[in-house]
This record gives sequence, C-alpha cells and structure tokens, in this order.
Amino acid sequence: MPRVVFTKNLQRHVPCPPVDAKGSTVCDVLGNVFAENPRLRGYIVDEHGALRKHMTVFVNNDQITMTLRHDTSVSRRVTQEARRNAG
Repeated sequence: MPRVVFTKNLQRHVPCPPVDAKGSTVCDVLGNVFAENPRLRGYIVDEHGALRKHMTVFVNNDQITMTLRHDTSVSRRVTQEARRNAG
C-alpha cells in the first residue's frame, strides 16, 4: 500500500500526518486520501481536479510532471510526497 507523506509547510495549513492509502494510480491514492481528509483536496488540486501549480508529487523519488496523469501507477513500496515549490 502506498505511503503518502506531506511536507511540514502543508501541515501548517491543514493537519495531514503520513498515511497509507489504497490505490493503483496516483489519482486513486490521492482520492482515497481526500476521502479521509477532505480539507486537503483544496490545497493540492484545483476545482477541476488538476494538481495546483505550487504542488509537486514524487513517486519513488521521481517527480511527476505538473499535468498529473490519471494513469500514473504506484507500486507497493511507493512514497508520494506533495511539496510546495520554493518559488
């Protein structure tokens, strides 16, 4: 099960401790995280479901492009990290 970890910067705005979430794609995993913590959605994705410009997602330490693809897969040992870009 993928582990989702959020930066301390994001944690200042909304409680979001690390969590294990089910899903085979990044969007599935984030959808399950948002179901458990609805306030996170507005910080990470916009009203169209697109990743916000100031957010970055990493899967296995590889940055996913800003156009988050719905079919980006995750493996059992994936750590996703949503980070605010520094500028």
